[in-house]
Amino acid sequence: MPQFDGELSPPFEILEPAEWRAPIIFNSPHSGSVYPREFLEASRIDLAALRRSEDSFMDELIADLSERGFPTITVNFPRSYVDVNREPYELDPRMFAGRLPSFANTRSMRVAGGLGTIPRVVGDGQEIYRERLPVDDGLARIEALYKPYHRALRRLINKAHQRFGTVILVDCHSMPSVGVSRDEPRRPDMVIGDRYGTSCAALLPDMVEETMTGLGYSVGRNKPYAGGFITEHYGNPASGLHTIQIELNRAIYMDERRRERSARFSQVTADFAALADALAAVPLGDLGAFQAAAE
Repeated sequence: MPQFDGELSPPFEILEPAEWRAPIIFNSPHSGSVYPREFLEASRIDLAALRRSEDSFMDELIADLSERGFPTITVNFPRSYVDVNREPYELDPRMFAGRLPSFANTRSMRVAGGLGTIPRVVGDGQEIYRERLPVDDGLARIEALYKPYHRALRRLINKAHQRFGTVILVDCHSMPSVGVSRDEPRRPDMVIGDRYGTSCAALLPDMVEETMTGLGYSVGRNKPYAGGFITEHYGNPASGLHTIQIELNRAIYMDERRRERSARFSQVTADFAALADALAAVPLGDLGAFQAAAE
């Protein structure tokens, strides 16, 4: 069984302002960089290869937003260890020694690609593990890390619901500047994902695009990223719960090869703050009432 000890304590962090400025929550589920020792020992690839899956520095880009009146939630464990942007049990039976529980989703597209709740590969397709994992180890990670994170996120969403009657969850990610396929066109500076118009009111991606293009960024929508489990699961605009995913091109704020912040890092941080301000200016009445707590 995994021995987390103090390595992953706390597994995630919530920075909540003394006074909420708006019902807007900024979430960074993939920027975690605390690698448990037993995970590194079980890996067939080195730490540098594992870190290619990280949304590096995204937690830092949103860190100051809590001082501006917006709560933030960031995950400390790496997505290559447990990916909270998946269903709770998207598990690949090829990874495990032993039988998975009958309720596991073993046939999703994400599992087929090796990127389930317990990933089999890192972002560039390299296999992570030397040997199969005991089933109990994978299930223990989900119980100790995945489930507490989602419980905390739901509590934060419900707190906004009770106070404001509506919620905007901004799911913050970063993407490699170049896709795996050579046929993929050049990626823009930012990709907005709203599950093709189903996870939030249309005015929100419009506002994000207008704000960021005004700041000099190139912006795309839903391709190649339309939003993952978090965007799909928590987005219910008919009930006033709006989720929008933002993918930031890593090349605009960091040196991807060296994994270092670039000279533009502070400007990109300031532009994220400007985006938060723009979202806070959206009239809540235009978003609809939040009639039921999120599941």
